[in-house]
Amino acid sequence: MSSSSDDVSRIHKRYSLTLINPSSFYYSLIISVVITSLTVIVTVFEYIEDVDIVFSLISVIVVLLATQYIDSRFIKNKEYSKSLHMSLFGNVLWLLAILVGLLSVSVFAKPETSIFFITEGMFIFASFRIGLFTTTLGLNLRKAWLICFLQPMAMFLVLVPQDMWIPALTDPVSLGYGSAFLVIATVWSVLTDRAGRPGLESTHKIIQAYLLSIKGKDVSEAEAVIENSSKPSNVSTSQLRFFSNDKKTDFRLVLPDVHPGPYHPVGGSNIPYLIYKKMNSSAMIMHSVSDHSLNLPSQQQVENYLNSISESTISQEGLTCTEPVVVQINKARAIGLLFDKNAILFLSLSPHGMEDIPNYIRKEIEQFSKNRSFERVMIVDAHNAMGKEISKVDSDDLLKAAKSCLDSLITKKPYPLEFGYANSNEMNLNTPDLALGGIGILCLKINGEKYFLGWADSNNMENGVREDVVNHFTKNGYNLLEICTSDTHYTQTKVRTKIGYYPFGIIAKSKDVADWYLNIAKKADSTIKPAKFEILEKETEVKVMGPKIFEDFSRALDNSMKISKVFVIGSFILFLISVI
Repeated sequence: MSSSSDDVSRIHKRYSLTLINPSSFYYSLIISVVITSLTVIVTVFEYIEDVDIVFSLISVIVVLLATQYIDSRFIKNKEYSKSLHMSLFGNVLWLLAILVGLLSVSVFAKPETSIFFITEGMFIFASFRIGLFTTTLGLNLRKAWLICFLQPMAMFLVLVPQDMWIPALTDPVSLGYGSAFLVIATVWSVLTDRAGRPGLESTHKIIQAYLLSIKGKDVSEAEAVIENSSKPSNVSTSQLRFFSNDKKTDFRLVLPDVHPGPYHPVGGSNIPYLIYKKMNSSAMIMHSVSDHSLNLPSQQQVENYLNSISESTISQEGLTCTEPVVVQINKARAIGLLFDKNAILFLSLSPHGMEDIPNYIRKEIEQFSKNRSFERVMIVDAHNAMGKEISKVDSDDLLKAAKSCLDSLITKKPYPLEFGYANSNEMNLNTPDLALGGIGILCLKINGEKYFLGWADSNNMENGVREDVVNHFTKNGYNLLEICTSDTHYTQTKVRTKIGYYPFGIIAKSKDVADWYLNIAKKADSTIKPAKFEILEKETEVKVMGPKIFEDFSRALDNSMKISKVFVIGSFILFLISVI
């Protein structure tokens, strides 16, 4: 596993932390009211006597709602939803502190409940707010301290009778433990913010920019941070263009060396579709052998790249193509075609799956092709099944399959080329596991036989979907060679899964997907015409993210998590001591 891939994998594991909040702020609002009501009920019946429960409920809930709104005015970008999420979790902590205090009465045979736990819970609530205000909500420590008591103290003063305020808030034990929790939150905030140094000046600013960008409201901060850490690099783009003799039909198979990402909607996350549109929606944008170090960091770099590929130059042209060669070695499959001396290879482990094909496989195949006197070899990562980092055994098999495929292609006779193409643009497919480019089919007619190549603008495919579609084609007398995905990082809707996206076929039913492809294949078949091919090349200088930024982000997150675990354990131990 490469260092860059390892860093990306560790960063991706932290994505699930963003799913802790309820999916809607309405849920946070409702649940916070319920939790607060429980806090009032337990407090009135178990800790305080002779209080009107109805009046207390109404008063505390009114204060809760008012302070939730006031909090949102202090938050960066004044996001009401974040105020509600913070209020929900803070009130949960307060209720837990009160319940544990109640439990301690029976466990430790105490004579009566103590308002100490209500006061301590309020301090824990305030300490929790310091942590959230500084890490995710965009406030500095001074402002966080100024307003950390706003909601918990206001609720406390309404909940607790006036004659109990001074004894509760001046109790040395309560103040001692409360101050300790506030200091812990403050030190934690300082240390986690510095966790990414020297690579990252402020971990908190990175987190805030990320959270702001994934809402789609403002990507400028995230892109500015990423682009400042990116470096200029030369990236190549290859195109295999087919066009009819009358030039009325035109199709391009595009192999960009940039990688989709880093995440929607930042940078080049939707670049496959943008290239697809630039090619007049008559193209398949393949996944090259590339990784996240080749992400474009900003919309400006994406625009520069798109403008450059319009200036691609023709390096080869011809009229013939060989019949395809399919080589299967254990899990590894290589499918190849030869256009004069230019080979194109499609590599896959489907249905077993894998992450991005590592670059050393590409380099070895390219060197092998040179030794066999190929003009060039274009390598496509089919990216059509979910899996982990490729193992040594599978990578060796993939190399063997690719080399065997190239050796077989040398012996194949070339034939005049005919092609047809169709896509799903008129089908109005609307499924969250498919991006804006939809799906498409290329039909190649070679030596009287028709071969089909499928494509989906999606982030990978659910395991087994490719095989279901291939079998469906076979039953209907069609030869589907392969289905490839673009690995787009665009998502139509907010995705609340651990991986952060929907692979194609996890929502759309496999049978429906197979029918969609077959219908498009029939359209492509009906448009077959004699064709010529061109190979176009372009090298572009753009900024790419590179591996170092992932190393810095990964280290910052890992260090922050380690610090957080220590402080959480320490806080829990302190709380247990206070209970005992």
